Amino acid sequence: MNTTPNAVPRTPGGFGQPSVRIALIALVIVLILVTAGLMLFKGGEGGQTDQPVFIVEKGPLTISVSESGTIQPRERLVIKNELEGRSTILFIVPEGSEVKKGDLLFELDATALQDQLVNQQIQVQNADAAYVGARENFEIVKNQSQSDVDQAELTFDFAKQDLAKYIQGEYPTQVKEAEARITLAEETVSRAEENHKWSKILFEEKYLSQSELQQDQLTFNKARIDLELAVASLQLLTNFTHLRQVAELESGVKEAEMALERIERKAAANIVQANADLIAREAELGRQRVRLAKMESQIEKAKQYAPMDGQVIYATSVRGGWRGNDEPLREGQEVFERREVIHLPTTSSYMAEVKVHESNLEKIRVGLPVQITVDALPGKMIYGKIGRIAPLPDAQSVFMNPDLKVYNTEVWIDGEGADLRNGMSCRVEMIVDHYPEALYVPVQAVTRVNGKPTVYVAEGGAWKPRAVGLGLDNNRMAHITEGLTPGESVLLTPPMAESEITSSDRSMDTNMVTRLEEANRVVPPVAGPDTQLPSPGGEARDGRRAPGGGPRGEGRGRNVTPEQTEEIRKRFENMSPEDRESMRQQFQQRRQQDRTSSEEGSN
Repeated sequence: MNTTPNAVPRTPGGFGQPSVRIALIALVIVLILVTAGLMLFKGGEGGQTDQPVFIVEKGPLTISVSESGTIQPRERLVIKNELEGRSTILFIVPEGSEVKKGDLLFELDATALQDQLVNQQIQVQNADAAYVGARENFEIVKNQSQSDVDQAELTFDFAKQDLAKYIQGEYPTQVKEAEARITLAEETVSRAEENHKWSKILFEEKYLSQSELQQDQLTFNKARIDLELAVASLQLLTNFTHLRQVAELESGVKEAEMALERIERKAAANIVQANADLIAREAELGRQRVRLAKMESQIEKAKQYAPMDGQVIYATSVRGGWRGNDEPLREGQEVFERREVIHLPTTSSYMAEVKVHESNLEKIRVGLPVQITVDALPGKMIYGKIGRIAPLPDAQSVFMNPDLKVYNTEVWIDGEGADLRNGMSCRVEMIVDHYPEALYVPVQAVTRVNGKPTVYVAEGGAWKPRAVGLGLDNNRMAHITEGLTPGESVLLTPPMAESEITSSDRSMDTNMVTRLEEANRVVPPVAGPDTQLPSPGGEARDGRRAPGGGPRGEGRGRNVTPEQTEEIRKRFENMSPEDRESMRQQFQQRRQQDRTSSEEGSN
């Protein structure tokens, strides 16, 4: 049992359930949003007297793009630091000095290079000595190799000759000698045998003694043995000695041939090795000489002389560093390799260098006329034309802000520009087009409904949207090509149309971001009985500059850049439906506050 004091029993489905409370809160929020939307829609269709309006006019309209720039010589010779690494400035001619051709412009510290130059000269001498040694060794190796090859070839020829001599000369001679000995032995045997027969007969007849018979017998036996030896000697020569001698001589020929091949290969390898060493030494000598010449050239480049007559302009004065905070050049300052040091104008003509935002590129082109006002020459108008538009955005600006894309544009100034000086600040107005008679309305009066340019025109006591043909604008006035007539009243603060709210979230998102873009432009003051609306040139009808410090004036609009507007657009598209609704409400409240402030200002 619950004993908590003042406890309120909760029943199923009662108001104490969290789900019921959440449903009630959601219902209340929906009712509030619907009521606010109806009130805002009705306020947009309210009477014309409490809304700032603009009377459509027809008159001269100039479409132009205005940018700040800097006066610079149109053609100039750039003198750079050509020393490697970082170098210290020992001397630099004062800026603005008039120099003649051959005058010293600046000198850099080359002490370290001079010390290295001595060591490099020693390296060159050592490399030269090594090259001479390699060249002589190459000649020696070639000579010795040729001698070895010639000796091996001679040995090979002798081996072949010895083989041929034995086969064709020695062996046949030895055979003939053996055969001659056999023949002689046979004759000796025959005669000894004949003598032995007669000795026997004579011995039997008692004409010879026993000893004489034995002597003839011994002679006969000796003759037979000599014959057998001669035959055996021939067989030994033919079957053994000849074959062995031929084999030895053929082996000698083969060995001499292989020795010749080895010596030829070794000689070729020695020559190649010596030649490679010679080439390497020659290349090393060339490399050392190139380094020596480079050091000598670097030492010479430490002093830069004027290639022509002219006025000295420091590179830091022409264009600052990528952060815009480079200090002016001076003696003792370090400079990097390839850095611009001095500019020498080659002509007396000037140009204005400006950076044009990518949103204005479709308006300008090379050859457009330009009006230039220089801050240092008040009241003087200078004329020129667009000479060059960079094909790619400025890399420094992209590096500092990846979302900012500006293109370097050169404006060539007509004439010599005697009163101009390098580095002067100027304002460049590029004339895109001029209409002697054109309809125009302030740019903030134009919105987009379903992707079409639309203005709200007073019809039958209410503001009605009307699609119009939209031309170019000059950030103040937009050229209307069709859809309006002079004298009609258009609403300067177009309402959020109901069709845009209910059609789709994306069309509503586009309309709201369009409002943010319009807030970035110059907005004329609220139209009233005594208010002078600005003319197409940006001035009021009485010649005074239209104020821009009001709630929707120039002062606040310049706080939002096109890049920030694009970022807001992307952020708005990625919002959830709840966050979008909250942002719409805040936007409507701000518009209401602007209207109230405008009415108070007009009163």
